[in-house]
Amino acid sequence: MSIDINVPTLGESVSDATIARWIKKAGDAVAADEPIVELETDKVTLEVPSPVAGKLGEIIAAEGETVEVGALLARVEEGAAGAKPAPKQDTPKQEAPKSAPAKAADETPAPVAAAASAPAAIDNSDLSPAVRRLVDEHKLNPANIAATGVGGRLTKADVLAAINKPQAAPAQSVTATANAPTPPRATPRAVDAAREERVRMSKLRQVIAARLKAAQNSAAMLTTFNEVNMSSLMKLRADYKDAFEAAHEVRLGFMGVFVQAAIQALREFPAVNAEIDGTDIIYKNYYNIGVAVGTPQGLVVPVIKDAGEMSLADTERAISDFGLRARDGKIAPDDMAGGTFTISNGGVYGSMMSTPILNPPQSGILGMHKIEKRAVVIDDQIVIRPMMYLALSYDHRIIDGREAVSFLARIKEMVEDPRRLLMGV
Repeated sequence: MSIDINVPTLGESVSDATIARWIKKAGDAVAADEPIVELETDKVTLEVPSPVAGKLGEIIAAEGETVEVGALLARVEEGAAGAKPAPKQDTPKQEAPKSAPAKAADETPAPVAAAASAPAAIDNSDLSPAVRRLVDEHKLNPANIAATGVGGRLTKADVLAAINKPQAAPAQSVTATANAPTPPRATPRAVDAAREERVRMSKLRQVIAARLKAAQNSAAMLTTFNEVNMSSLMKLRADYKDAFEAAHEVRLGFMGVFVQAAIQALREFPAVNAEIDGTDIIYKNYYNIGVAVGTPQGLVVPVIKDAGEMSLADTERAISDFGLRARDGKIAPDDMAGGTFTISNGGVYGSMMSTPILNPPQSGILGMHKIEKRAVVIDDQIVIRPMMYLALSYDHRIIDGREAVSFLARIKEMVEDPRRLLMGV
């Protein structure tokens, strides 16, 4: 019996994916729930398993092809014994022509240039649901937006880049921008060209680039810094880590405490947990905390939903689960949706200080850094203490400097004296 393998539901606002690679070849034996193909969306990479044991039959979609939710990927012959792959059945990856430089995800021409280069208006019925919704909400003409998708398809990243592009008032500025395209890449020496490798940006990396550039273009982003004495928190962890792990079956780390401290500070400074929507401010009376995690494919930010209702043990359990799944490439698109505030820990890579960039449409992100012993003055005495720099990047359009500084100082107070978290003071 032949079983169809279709593109699964990909999560909130995700309507298509790219075939990253076929893990199995036609004719290979497959076990039930064994991954057979890897899909790449604009949010995450995920594997599609076989629903039954048998043999992988016909492969319908080739590597590099963009497929919609529900599209047929392949067929599995249930119960059939695996054989050697059929000749000529492999699906070679479609590579970009080597003579043309790959187009960056955030490379969107000015509106005038886009209108001049667009061959024809795009019918809204041909757009994906997520793209059509954005176009309708912002009353945009799809023909005026440069499309970077496969086959000239308009993607969500293209529309977001157009929405966040600052409007140039003077006509001369628009003309100048339109007539000043990105300079082509200089031709390298022949000896250097032979040692280069051109690799097309993954869909995830393209969207990361577009979103981060959009954050810089749209938000009035500033960063404020503070430093925190980690002595009390490190002693607390040393005293109770074994008992905590025995009671809750999860390790006690620092991130869980910072998540809890951030939630308490967000309750006191609600603008940091809000976002701008047009001329409105949306205050969110819930706390979905994104925790940035590095993966081989790029940075992903899974979200701890309703973290304000969780205990410290629940928080640490969620963080541990995300870490394991991120390592194995098991983070699903829904895991990264709905965040209201983000925490990034560059200290695990040795960063002493940095300015984290906002994760739109959020208005604040907290950066943790490496714990380093330094000489500090306490009670007029120079002493050695384990110190960490903290950074809060925020959108100055919605958060005043006083609020940002006070928010970060509040986190410092709670981390330096963790009893405040227990007492709620």
